[in-house]
Amino acid sequence: MEQIKTDSRSPIRILMPFFCNFVPEQALFQYIYTFFMDTNISVGKKIRSLRESKMMEIEVLAERAQLPLEQVKSIEDDGPLPGLAPLIKIARVLGVRLGTFLDDQQSVGAVVSRHEEERESVRFSNHGSEGHENMIYHSLSEGKDNRHLEPFVIDILPQQDPRFDLSTHEGEEFIYVLDGEVEINYGKKSYVLEKGDSIYYDSIVKHHVHGYNGQKARILAVVYTPI
Repeated sequence: MEQIKTDSRSPIRILMPFFCNFVPEQALFQYIYTFFMDTNISVGKKIRSLRESKMMEIEVLAERAQLPLEQVKSIEDDGPLPGLAPLIKIARVLGVRLGTFLDDQQSVGAVVSRHEEERESVRFSNHGSEGHENMIYHSLSEGKDNRHLEPFVIDILPQQDPRFDLSTHEGEEFIYVLDGEVEINYGKKSYVLEKGDSIYYDSIVKHHVHGYNGQKARILAVVYTPI
């Protein structure tokens, strides 16, 4: 079994003295690590909580965000997330930054992301026709307070069905290809980018990012969203 490293302030170390007489140490590490350190974010629960705190009906949220009611209901129920665009529109209606849905902690200083640290992730279907989750977003700005930029490392999973819907939202996006090849449909144009290539565009124009010919890829993406 892989050895789990912890520091003296982690929940694992704090709880160890209470259980070490009953459960083997490494097994207890594994259990508590899984319980406390789940890196999948429940975006839907956060949206519902914010909406209810503002005493806003879900129908009102959907109307103001100009999204289908069923899509908003699915998001709140932690169904497949279609992409960032609906979340950006919902965030604007609720008067919060996009990052509010993506992390819990806030810091007014610099935020450092270490490559060896486990990052929180969010899975999206990326507006695919079948709704399968095929993009995994790893946030590089977790905890930064009042941020306007959302940097991500994104793993694009292979797709057998290349059909998708274009999306649009306010702001700008920058993409740099770390591995593989990606295709960006932007308005009426299409761009194929290889490793080391980049693109910068206004996201108000309808667009879609996916692996070229349905292949896997990895990209660095920076999304700017105005408040």
